[in-house]
Amino acid sequence: MVAVGAGLLIAGFIVPPTGEIHSSVLVAVGEVLTFAGSLLGIDYHYRFSK
Repeated sequence: MVAVGAGLLIAGFIVPPTGEIHSSVLVAVGEVLTFAGSLLGIDYHYRFSK
């Protein structure tokens, strides 16, 4: 899921108009980073909690 989201974000930077960062791309970046961060945080919490 994160890999597909990252691929779509890269495609959003490559397709015309090149050089323009659309607000939907910025929102998608935020959502993917938040999702990935939450997965890492949950994994860290349960791996090292005792």
